[in-house]
Amino acid sequence: MRYEVPETVDAAVALLAAANGSARILAGGTDLLVQLRAGLVEPDVVVDIKKISQTRQVTAQDGGFRVGAAVTGAELDEHPDLKKNWPGVVEAAELIGSTQVQGRATMGGNLCNASPAADSVPALIAAAATCQIAGPDGERTVPVESICTGPGKTILGTGEFVVSLILPARPPHSGDAYLRFIPRTEMDIAVVGVGVSLTLDGAGQCIAARVGLGAVAATALLVTEAADALVGTAVDEGAVEKMQQAVRAACRPIDDKRGTIAYRTQVSGVLAGRACRIALERAGEH
Repeated sequence: MRYEVPETVDAAVALLAAANGSARILAGGTDLLVQLRAGLVEPDVVVDIKKISQTRQVTAQDGGFRVGAAVTGAELDEHPDLKKNWPGVVEAAELIGSTQVQGRATMGGNLCNASPAADSVPALIAAAATCQIAGPDGERTVPVESICTGPGKTILGTGEFVVSLILPARPPHSGDAYLRFIPRTEMDIAVVGVGVSLTLDGAGQCIAARVGLGAVAATALLVTEAADALVGTAVDEGAVEKMQQAVRAACRPIDDKRGTIAYRTQVSGVLAGRACRIALERAGEH
């Protein structure tokens, strides 16, 4: 196995393309190194992208932010403007692992590992985040909710990798939140995760909403019916209840040691309601 550390996007693409599918990207390594040690993956080439400047920066863009795929959770926590504008996204990223893991784990890796229970993904979906993907045919931009196609599977083709994640500009009176439920108090895999983002008009009516749902299907979901239940309302309890019903209806979970289908479905609605109320409170503060 070779270890390569390219310093440009083009060099990384060339290495990945030459490996013809037998390469793995190393961003933080908190998933990949575990998989390597367990013998779950045996790539010919490991391509470390941390020396590529675009993957390691958080920059302002069109009123929003471009977050490099190799920016760590600890670095996100230290970015005051990002935390102010997208607190739910940063909070979700901060739930990945321990304090030590936070110094390495990245949202790009959390997304591309393609776990249905990835914490940052529902929050990114709620935020309408997109991915800048580089590959042999150039660059393309894809919504976060379209990246994963199943457990451990993504749309990324041979030679492609995620360079950065783009968070859009926040309109006035907007807020977001992410909540998860886990069996233990810390450092466990989500039984359910829910991200909610809201925008209000000057009169307190919801004019835009997005709801992301994780750990209850083969991939994280954008639940448009849940968002539709909120738009045009003052996000009162009646609207929140309809949103919760839509979230539960979207669930397609499995039974496993962390929860039954019925339990996960019930908890998804509870968390959605709580996250919605937090997002609403934050929208009223801006």
